[in-house]
Amino acid sequence: MANSAQARKRARQTVKQRAHNASLRSTLRTAIKRTRTAIAAGDKAAAEVVFRQSMSVIDRIADKKIIHKNKAARHKSRLAAQIKTLAPAA
Repeated sequence: MANSAQARKRARQTVKQRAHNASLRSTLRTAIKRTRTAIAAGDKAAAEVVFRQSMSVIDRIADKKIIHKNKAARHKSRLAAQIKTLAPAA
């Protein structure tokens, strides 16, 4: 347990920040899941629209250092490759 006033304050701040980071990670996972769902549906146009929104979320969370920038790039690359393999919407 924290002994000094400074350490107690840091412990309080850490709890609050951890909750905020968890919320952002949840937002990231939701964005990725929405894109994967759109890809599974097979509609390329809809998947591209959802992917653009998800890219924004992924970049924003990487900028805040919740995830590493290379992990963000890997997610975007894999999703883009999956969308590219879809047949064009007719």
